Amino acid sequence: MVPSDGGWVALFSGGKDSSWALHRALEAGRDVRRLVVVRPPEGSHAYHAPATSVARLAAESIGIPTVDAGLPSADIEPPDLRPAGRSAAEGGGVREGALEPLEVALERLDDEFDGGLEGVVAGVVESEFQADRLRSMCEGLDCEFLAPLWRAEPLELATEMIDGGLEILIVEVSAPGFDEDWLGRRLDRAALADLEALRREHGTHLLGEDGEFETVVTDGPHMTRSIVLEFEREWDGEWGRLRITDARLE
Repeated sequence: MVPSDGGWVALFSGGKDSSWALHRALEAGRDVRRLVVVRPPEGSHAYHAPATSVARLAAESIGIPTVDAGLPSADIEPPDLRPAGRSAAEGGGVREGALEPLEVALERLDDEFDGGLEGVVAGVVESEFQADRLRSMCEGLDCEFLAPLWRAEPLELATEMIDGGLEILIVEVSAPGFDEDWLGRRLDRAALADLEALRREHGTHLLGEDGEFETVVTDGPHMTRSIVLEFEREWDGEWGRLRITDARLE
């Protein structure tokens, strides 16, 4: 693609994958002008709902304005774009038209940016369906699709995030082997070793790609101020999450 003076956007949930993809894009010199933040549907109980305020604080710390896209809330990053009637493995769970609001938001930004929309950054790692849908969308908008984490080896990528300075907090768990102590735990090398043990015993994905756990990032090399969270743990014996009661920039 011929270089242009257009701007980039990044799909952003405030979790580890979208945060690291954004950092990688910024390091590569991409002119990211907006962070597209998922706006969960009314009454959603998915983790993105309580984490939306954290994503906005992160954007403030990063120094990039946000734009809402009225997509369904999702358990993975980027937002789950799977059509209804299909399993997670096949790409099921969300109606076929779920991508349309994102396209509308990007078309508006294409008009707004001097030089138009040059590209979209996403933290997709393994989902062929999501990558294909986003790539197709970008082709329709005549812009570039950038997935810096695509097909990365899970252990290498998790280690890279940790060593690269991301402060990653686990905010939800839902898989065999996890207990309440994982809620609010920092994803560091010790936690990664425990995840390796869960992978060997239960087949847990080290990045939570199958929905085993969700995260928020409270600090990183792309942020100027860290996020301080206050929360309560909610646990029902098989599934749990953090209910964030306060979030602020340090």
